[in-house]
Amino acid sequence: MPMRSRLSFLTLFAAVSLIAQQPALTLEQATALAIKNHPQISAARNIASEAGQHITESKSAYYPTLDGVVTGSQANSLARLGAGALPASALFNRNGEGLQLSELLADFGRRKNLVASSQFQAQAAGQNTQATIYDVVLGVNRGYFGVLQAQAYVNVATETVKARQSLSDQITALANASLKSEYDVGAVNVNLSEAKLMLIRAQDAVERAYSDLARALGVDQVTHYNLSAIPVPAAPVGSPEPLIQEAIANRPELKGLQLQLQGAQAFEQAEADLKKPTVSLLAVGGALPYINQDPRTAPYGYEGVGINLDIPIFNGHLFSARREAAHYDALAVSDRVRNLRQQVENDVRDAWISASTAYQRIPVTEQLLKQADLTVQLAQGRYNLGLATVVDITQAQLNLTEAQIENVTATYDYQTADAQLQYTIGALR
Repeated sequence: MPMRSRLSFLTLFAAVSLIAQQPALTLEQATALAIKNHPQISAARNIASEAGQHITESKSAYYPTLDGVVTGSQANSLARLGAGALPASALFNRNGEGLQLSELLADFGRRKNLVASSQFQAQAAGQNTQATIYDVVLGVNRGYFGVLQAQAYVNVATETVKARQSLSDQITALANASLKSEYDVGAVNVNLSEAKLMLIRAQDAVERAYSDLARALGVDQVTHYNLSAIPVPAAPVGSPEPLIQEAIANRPELKGLQLQLQGAQAFEQAEADLKKPTVSLLAVGGALPYINQDPRTAPYGYEGVGINLDIPIFNGHLFSARREAAHYDALAVSDRVRNLRQQVENDVRDAWISASTAYQRIPVTEQLLKQADLTVQLAQGRYNLGLATVVDITQAQLNLTEAQIENVTATYDYQTADAQLQYTIGALR
């Protein structure tokens, strides 16, 4: 076996062995890995969990509060309060322990609206988590197809080097036999060097693509996975209009913002309820183990219960300002919902146009590739017969390489564009 052929075989064997050692990864597995590991998703889930705790906070008003109280005091014998207090309460030495229970009996709707607002906000946070997952999954698709595309470029570059090396060997042998000129040898070697440079750039692009994929997966280490090829999706539907309706129904960002609007409206109503009265209960009970007063006026045990009605009359326009602030906040969220809806419609149209154009390029580049391959064969035959110059065959090889690159680009551009289209309608999984 010639030395060059032996080296080529060993290089091919090493490449095949390296691929066999790489862990396999499908797009579904990559998606699951990203959903499990990506810090953006983890952060969004924590934010949603925090929002869920606000529901418990708002519901706490439905339950009574119970506090333990310990009080000790020292006073002048028979002294009474003077300045700073309307009642002339007696002061005496004491040490008391007891319990204090308070319960809001009625606030005429404010508590209910606060709970509803927190529930809507928690649901909105859940939708935002789903939107974050969609963002990450789209990044995984782009990274996954980016690696496959870069590897396809390497394959094109490798085949190009192989074909141009074969032609260089052939013409060099003919030149050594004085059947071809040194100009022909120089021309094909220039083409060969360009192909080798293209291979180096393609291999560099693969490394960068693997790094981008690792970032999309949310992992710390860059792993060279053996990725499974993905069949080319079917053509997009003939019109974006049904996709727009699907997007409006499915997009989690839009759902989340609509829930935020409902929460803002419920909070606005809760702020309006501030002007309503509140009814609360207060109960106390305990013991006075040490007291220097007559037990008839200050017994050793005590208990009491009372109901309080609080009617807001005037507080410097505080409640009205809070109501107006909540009202304007709800209006702002409503405008954001309308703006996002328009943006979703525009995104779907743009994604549909991009996917449709990318799909149309595939058969055109396939036809271009067939014609370029045929042209190389014809140019090779004519050159062997002396009917064509070396420029004809090198130009034909250059056209073939460009056609191969265009075909690879069209295929993966469509797969990426289809993923983007599925993302815009809320159907990317």
